[in-house]
Amino acid sequence: MDSFHDVRFPVRIAFGATGGPVRRNEIVQLTSGAEKRNARTSQSRRQYDAGTGIRSVEDLYQVMEFFEARRGSLHAFRFRDPFDMKSCTPIGTVSPSDQKIGTGDGETSRFQISKTYGTGADAYRRLIKYPVAGTVVVAVDDEERALAEDFSVDPISGEIVFLPDAIPGEGAVITAGFEFDVAVRFDTDQLSASITSFQAGHIPTIPLIEVL
Repeated sequence: MDSFHDVRFPVRIAFGATGGPVRRNEIVQLTSGAEKRNARTSQSRRQYDAGTGIRSVEDLYQVMEFFEARRGSLHAFRFRDPFDMKSCTPIGTVSPSDQKIGTGDGETSRFQISKTYGTGADAYRRLIKYPVAGTVVVAVDDEERALAEDFSVDPISGEIVFLPDAIPGEGAVITAGFEFDVAVRFDTDQLSASITSFQAGHIPTIPLIEVL
């Protein structure tokens, strides 16, 4: 991604943020009164407001310093989604069997990590980028593989890359567990801050938008 800084927005502030996935659907009412609905995009796009995470003057300064270093909306960065940041539930423990990410053919060495929401024909598969270093665990046919010995992880693209001697065989099921960040940018070029009381800071809104 162009103009991406591989740094994370302050985590403590991020965990007080609000927001989540946004879908863009087009709904047209026909002359019969029925509706025709179409998805304008295949992927959801997340939006957040980190202003609700500000608790102190120190928090306020951290955000303003971070904002200046990113040149406002110019550079994207990592953000810890407080509601969805693992291959399992937010309070669960990551396991190498959490998500199926592919099936081996004896030749393919690269597999994109992903997270599936729902089941069956209606399931939505979200491609995951920006895994958190040291959190990715992988299994092939339920046998856990070793990082560095069997595979590596691209920290930006989220691809699992198997070493030549560890490439999954024909029909082997590859699964993975992981923690991940979301690439976002500031959706504004201005921050308006105020001091609400002694040692308390406030920024009414800090809009962030996912960069796909």
